[in-house]
Amino acid sequence: MYGKCPPHTGRGHTLGPMSTTYTVTGMTCGHCVASVKEEVGEVPGVTAVDVDLVSGRVSITGAADDSLVRAAIKEAGYQVA
Repeated sequence: MYGKCPPHTGRGHTLGPMSTTYTVTGMTCGHCVASVKEEVGEVPGVTAVDVDLVSGRVSITGAADDSLVRAAIKEAGYQVA
């Protein structure tokens, strides 16, 4: 009925998924978005990627190493602002 219960810290607090947002420069089309989503989505710990072309915002959900996410964006051909 209620689905899965999120993990608990043991102190009455619920841990939600971690979310991090980056601003990426140089994306100009849907292919750019797809490239960034693909590369970042392959980083260990990333469970979801959302890319907004207009703002350059790349939001990831999960517990991923920041340097690996930045490297994936660079591998896709773009820079983190």
